[in-house]
Amino acid sequence: MTQLSDPGIAAPQAVQAQQAQQAAQAPAPRPRKERDPYFDNAKFLAILLVVVGHSLVGLRDVPLAGAAYLTIYLFHMPLFILVTGYLSRNFTFGSGKARKLVLQLAVPYLLFEFLYSMYNWAVGGNELSLSLLDPYYLTWFLLALFWWRLSTPVWQQIRWPLAVAVGISLLSYLDDLGDELELHRTLGLLPFYVLGLLLRREHFALLHRPVARVLGALTLAGALAVAFVAHRRMAVDWVYWKHPHSEFGVDHLTGTAMRLAMMVVAVVLIAAFLSLVPRRRTWFTGLGAATLYAYLLHGFGTRLMTYSGFDDLEMWHSVPGVLAMAAIALTVGTLLCTPPVVRTFRWLVEPDASRMFTGLRRPADSRNVPAGKGN
Repeated sequence: MTQLSDPGIAAPQAVQAQQAQQAAQAPAPRPRKERDPYFDNAKFLAILLVVVGHSLVGLRDVPLAGAAYLTIYLFHMPLFILVTGYLSRNFTFGSGKARKLVLQLAVPYLLFEFLYSMYNWAVGGNELSLSLLDPYYLTWFLLALFWWRLSTPVWQQIRWPLAVAVGISLLSYLDDLGDELELHRTLGLLPFYVLGLLLRREHFALLHRPVARVLGALTLAGALAVAFVAHRRMAVDWVYWKHPHSEFGVDHLTGTAMRLAMMVVAVVLIAAFLSLVPRRRTWFTGLGAATLYAYLLHGFGTRLMTYSGFDDLEMWHSVPGVLAMAAIALTVGTLLCTPPVVRTFRWLVEPDASRMFTGLRRPADSRNVPAGKGN
């Protein structure tokens, strides 16, 4: 006897089989790209150097503080810039990337330039000065990074990008470019951003070898030892990368040689530092994603120390005092990267300004232009 199938059952089974077949043929969703813990670790440790460096500026009469300050300033911002360049390799002029650039850098720059200027006036008792072209204190980095990242596609197409960037950097110090837009820093530190763009993961892998870690530790210790002698003989303004040769009273040949030497020293110290950065996930890996919070917020504390004369207290001007100040800076820098701080200040550091954007506008007649006649 032939068994008749029940259409009320067979139809759903057929549909389910078809759906299963379609699901099997559909492309698998792209896995979410995970953050590399090595670079989050590097960013976190780098921001701690920034905070410690700013906390020691008023204690440099103590040899330990003077040597530590010089050592940190020889490479801490080049380190941050190099890592930022490496992480910016995929930047394009696409509308999504352009919006992200404005939201992450341009808008926070405008907000914090205003806030720091008002803070300098209201709390510091200084003359009120608002200028978007003359970055105040640490806001220069946001403006410089905006221009560096915007130029990324250009550097990726130049035949000898690092040589060109070094040439631009050295030429920028031959004349006084003024304080507007922090051009000396923007152009002078450009080679470190371009170097970051050129690096690949295998280059960093060279620093993970045991011998590299030993050499890195010895290099940093040696740099600190040399800085004990050099910090009293070297004009500290050199490490700020913001003054032309004329500011130091040297000729262009001497000044150019000094800048080249500082670039080499910075790269060596960056490599030494990165060789000691852990590759695995650590308790502070997650904090490395919030370093912008620590960078932008810690300045209110360091400025307050200067305004109030807190770092002028005799208790800080000793070796124990310097160590205590560094410990406080490390603690504050760490706390400013934590989730509670991020949640509290997200509206300020990462404001939602999406309403200022619209759809990508194109010329009205662009669709009617025949191929090959658009020029």
